[in-house]
Amino acid sequence: MSDALKIDDFKGPVHPDWCPGCGDYGVLKALKEAAVALQIPPHKLMVVSGIGCSSNLPGFINAYGAHTLHGRAVPVASGARLANTDLHVVITGGDGDGYGLGLGHLIHAMRRNLNLTYIVMDNQIYGLTTGQTSPTSMLSHRTKTTPRGNVEQPINPIGLALISGATYVARGFSGNPKQLTELIAGGISHAGLALIDVFSPCVTWNKVNTYAWFRERVYDLSQEGHDPANWSVAMEKALQWGDRIPTGLIYQTYRPTYEEAEPVLGKGPLVAQDLGINQSLLDQFLAETM
Repeated sequence: MSDALKIDDFKGPVHPDWCPGCGDYGVLKALKEAAVALQIPPHKLMVVSGIGCSSNLPGFINAYGAHTLHGRAVPVASGARLANTDLHVVITGGDGDGYGLGLGHLIHAMRRNLNLTYIVMDNQIYGLTTGQTSPTSMLSHRTKTTPRGNVEQPINPIGLALISGATYVARGFSGNPKQLTELIAGGISHAGLALIDVFSPCVTWNKVNTYAWFRERVYDLSQEGHDPANWSVAMEKALQWGDRIPTGLIYQTYRPTYEEAEPVLGKGPLVAQDLGINQSLLDQFLAETM
């Protein structure tokens, strides 16, 4: 009997409760398949999220998980990763959580090149709160908060990641599960900050950016000879939007991670280091601070 991990080994304690057809199902399956491909045991994987429909994902997978505050997934994940560098830490969330409330945290994680994988389920809408504009909603998009059409310029997650220093930048689509699995596996195995922006259609509240809408426009960069090591070309692809939208590995480079550059972590994971604190010293510390 083989001891190799199978996708059933990552079956979560709770059944997903997303709307039927939600793109997030594809992301969940791709994450599980990536963990199987890399043979990461559940106790070596931690999934951290903020708040939102997609942020319920940690409950749907067999791994360590933390369902945190709105926009605060990155600092929690950063703390977990720095405390235990043996863990593969994956952040999952939506465009509102990651590019709205949590954008400041994300930018600093990218410039620090923390060894984290951030999967953003980008549906161009606030789904959990029933259909308001998000930071990636397109111009003129009519929603509950923009009945006359959105007047705000959407942010460009790929361009932002390239400017901020992310060392692995990719875009996937829930409608292309094979490619998405490969991108997530690549992001997890990459040493450094990996941002994977995923077109994950909201079938209930976004009737514009649908599966059909994306299928008419997305194309795979790997089929067109794209060089992901070329930052300038990657930026050109980041700016491409309209009739043709690129997916796949857009940029990848290597530079020392924050963990590699921090001398304290050179002695191994903090959770395994001897802090030199005995019970008497701990009692004294608590007496002074409580």
